[in-house]
This record gives sequence, structure tokens and C-alpha cells, in this order.
Amino acid sequence: MTARRGAREFEHFPNLVSMFFTRAEQQGDEPFLWAKHDDEWQPTSWRNAARQVAALAASLKAIGLNPGERVMLVSENRPKWLISDLAIMAAGCVTVPTYTTNTTRDHQHILGNSGARAVIVSSQKLAKNLIPAVLFASECRHIISFDPLSVQQSPDVAQFHSWNDMATGPADVAAAGAAAATIKREDLACLIYTSGTGGAPRGVRQHHGAILHNVEGCIDVIANDFGWDDEVFLSFLPASHAYEHSGGQHFPIGLGAQIYFAESLEKLAANIEEVKPTLMVVVPRLFEMLRARILKTIEKDGGLRAYLLARAITIEGRRAAGAKRLIDAPMDRLLDFTLRKKVQAKFGGRIKAMVSGGAPLNPEVGNFFAATGLTVLQGYGQTEAGPVISCNRPAAGIAMATVGPPLKNTEVRIAEDGEIMVRGELVMHGYWRDPEGTAKVLGVAGSEWDGWLATGDVGHLDAKGRIVITDRKKDLIINDKGDNVAPQRVEGMLTLQPEIAQAMVYGDRRPHLVALLVPEAEIAGLPDLQQRLSKAVDRVNAELSVIEKVRRFVIADGFTVENEQLTPSMKIRRHVIGEAYGELLDALYSSAKR
Repeated sequence: MTARRGAREFEHFPNLVSMFFTRAEQQGDEPFLWAKHDDEWQPTSWRNAARQVAALAASLKAIGLNPGERVMLVSENRPKWLISDLAIMAAGCVTVPTYTTNTTRDHQHILGNSGARAVIVSSQKLAKNLIPAVLFASECRHIISFDPLSVQQSPDVAQFHSWNDMATGPADVAAAGAAAATIKREDLACLIYTSGTGGAPRGVRQHHGAILHNVEGCIDVIANDFGWDDEVFLSFLPASHAYEHSGGQHFPIGLGAQIYFAESLEKLAANIEEVKPTLMVVVPRLFEMLRARILKTIEKDGGLRAYLLARAITIEGRRAAGAKRLIDAPMDRLLDFTLRKKVQAKFGGRIKAMVSGGAPLNPEVGNFFAATGLTVLQGYGQTEAGPVISCNRPAAGIAMATVGPPLKNTEVRIAEDGEIMVRGELVMHGYWRDPEGTAKVLGVAGSEWDGWLATGDVGHLDAKGRIVITDRKKDLIINDKGDNVAPQRVEGMLTLQPEIAQAMVYGDRRPHLVALLVPEAEIAGLPDLQQRLSKAVDRVNAELSVIEKVRRFVIADGFTVENEQLTPSMKIRRHVIGEAYGELLDALYSSAKR
């Protein structure tokens, strides 16, 4: 399909827009973006996407937007999201992606902090929370919508525009490409507001070079460990999150890949079988849910399938421990043609790798999927670093207890207190309008750590140069005896129990740990719920040290994005949950022991 097929070298681009226009010229009328309409997958070609990007960029300039000005983007994942993102940057402006779950207050904060001059919104539903925020924004003058909006009273502060009209106007792709070529790698590409496990979100200043550094590093992994061919992605994580923005949108562009946009999380499994992706960017929670579903199905069937799964997990356990035996070879081959073949078919049959990021992946979950024949690459990163810092790769040996070696051209050092420090083009230029916050994480000018990103994570490099993360500095629980406990490890073990959907442990400056537990929906109403959860906690405690054991627990209603107890990237917000359940948790220490 393209002259690039099999290429192992990635070109050096001045910016993200030039990378896109180069790929569009190479790919021409080949399909690029796919979405479902009337139950059929409908493509947008590279050539058509380039025309829309050029037209929309010209229209943004025509309504008075100038280079460097910010444009907020509020939409579900769809082709128009990525076209808008590219067009904003092609106009020399800066994309400000925001979550679809944002409240009016959230939008108001981001509009005010970023000084966005315009917003692009997809639908009436999302405009409901957005438009009231625009009324209070001192600098926002334009509202551009994908769908027609029904506004009972048009705000005088902003003009309304049709996205379709702006993106289907006159398009000079060559002129747009020439204008884009003047954008430099160090120029600001986007402000990605970290959802924040505490405090108001801060805008991370990601420059073009930071994201291109990520793209180049990820392509290095694919080209050298799997082979770079006609890749197909299925996009379902929020494109407003740095992980999906770089890994699920611009990384595919660098590969010249096709991107399918999933219909919904509910239809994700069906979409995977239909689309047959070769690469997927995922989060640990998806693996946990799929693992639970597979275990439940096999448990019901019992017999041969249960036996084969048990053998597969045992063999993978030995392989992971470096104790693989020749006697396992016949069973390993049998598993390839039975259990693994069926599991792989559920994932479309041609997955090269599923890359897990955004939160720690429990090694037991990773080993489970490796046992069933799926290649899981755990990565590590932060919004402040493009966001990808490292990724497991077969060439270095996949170890689920590590997050792999650093990406190409990425330096990692361990500070005296064990904090992981990162340097390279991937590091942000700082937080938007927050010099004090920037100084805290980018080091003091002229010091040993000048230009290094302080990640806030604690860990070390193993003998093969792979990063091992042991703790999160600011999340550490320090008990009343001064012992340090990493809560994420305990919480990860709790949520592996079939009875527990979510968990948060608590116990800073306390004699022991207690926990909030959210039960799985199917057992939530049962009369013996407390006993079931107690047994689950006992199983976990049997594998924990004395200081890690959970002594008591209380049942919680559920942590969601809507009640602000989860970030949009599905991390628990400890301070919010602590405020909501603080009295109940504190009471566990004053009442009798379980």
C-alpha cells in the first residue's frame, strides 16, 4: 500500500503537523480514520483528512485566531477530534483537550487558566456544561460545534460556528503544509490538564518535540521488536488524556496506521473482533475486567478448559521466573492450538501487542494474559513526559514486575532518595502559568538536576536496565512506627479478588491499615456480603507482610468520575475519598478489632 512498508527508520520531523501532511501525501486515498455509521464502518481517507485539516486551519485563522492562542477541544473520540487537533496546530494555535466528564466548574477553571480564545465542542450534551462556563470566560470568543446546537439564549460574549462549514471550505493542502513547516519542535503543541489526584488541574506544556520524541521511541519498539507493517489501532481511551493523545492518535500517524474509533466501552469487545487491531493502547483496569470475565467463563465450563488454563498459568509462571522446563514444550504447543488460539480470536487474531499504561499493572494480571498468548507490554510515563518514559519490549526480555527500559534517547537516573529522574526532549517545558509548580519538578537552574523531571515515583534499574517502580513518594503511607507502605500494591492485590471491584487503603500515622472496599455488583446485595469480603481480605493478608495487612474495612458505594472520587484516567483521588469517608475510616480505629 505504501513505500514505507517494512521501513525501520523514522524520519525527523519539525512538528506534528508536518508529520501528518507527509504521511497523508504518502498514503493518498488509503483509509485513515474509521467510525461506525448505520452499523457500518465508514472510512475517511488520508487525502480527505488532509483537506479537512487544511480547510479548518484556514477557517480558524479567518475568524481571527493567531499563532500561540489556545483552542479548547471537548469531544468524544471520533475522526473529527483528531482532525480538529491537527487543524488547531496547523493554524499555529495550541490545543487544550478536556475530558467529556468535566463539570461546568472544571471547564471554567481550564478556560480561565488557559485563556482559550475558542472552544470546539461535539454535541448538545457536552455543550450543556460548557456554554455556562464560556459566559464567565474573559477571553473565549468563539464556539465551534460538530453538531447543530440548540441554545435558548445565545451568549453575547461568543460567536457560534458550524464545524462542518469551517472544515469543508476552500482547502490548500500545499499551502497549509508549507505554513506548518515553520513550526519548530520546541513550540507549544498542547496544554494537557492533568486530572489530578489532588488539587486543581494544572496545564502541562507539551511541545511538538515532546510528543514526537514519544512517537519515535514507540516506533523504535514496534519496528525492531515486532516489525513495522500495515498497523491498525482501535481507539477507546479518552483522547484528551496524554496517553491516548500521544500513543493512540499521533503514534499511529507516525506509523501511517489506520485508526478505528470504538463505538463505546460496552461495545468494545465486539469492536475488537470486528476491527482485528494489530496494536492497542489500554489501561490496567481493562485487563482486570477481561481477566475476571475469562475466569468466570472458564470456571462455568470447568473440565478441560479449566485444566488447560491452569497449566498455561503454571508454565508462564516458570517462564517468568526463568525456570522454563523442556518437559513443558509439548503442553506449550498444545496450548497454542487450543486455549491460546481461542483467546487470541476474541482479540481479532492479529494483535502484536497490547500496551498497558496510565496506572500500575499487577504482575499477576500481566502474567495471566501472557499465559493465554497475548503480548502485554507494560509502559510507564507521566503527562509531564510526553507521556511515555519506558516500555517493556521483547528484545530486552518482558518482565511484568518492571516497566521496561527507557525509550530511545531518554535518560533515567535514580536520585539519592530513590526518586526516578528523567531527562530528554520528552520532558515538558513546565506548567502553564505556574512557575512555582514548575520549579518543584524540573529542578533548580545550575544544580545537578537542572532540566531533569522529578517524577515523584521511587524505584531502581534492574540488571538489564529496566525500570522497577516500588513506591509513589506522595502516596506512601507512613504508619505510627515510621514504616513505609505502598498503598497501590495492597489495593492491586485486593482488587484481584473476585468479590472486590475497587479498594482504597488508609492508615497514615496510624498503627495499622484499614480499607474502603467496593464490592462487585453481583454480590453487593447478598446477606453474607460482609463475610464474603472478610474472606477475600483474609486471602490477601495471607500474602502480605505484617505492616501491609488490612485489619478492618468498611464498605463504600463506589468510586466514579461523576462523584469526583476517580480521575478521568481511572486513578483514585485519595483526598476526595478521604474527605467523604474519613469519619467511617477513623471509627475503625476506635472500635473493636475485627
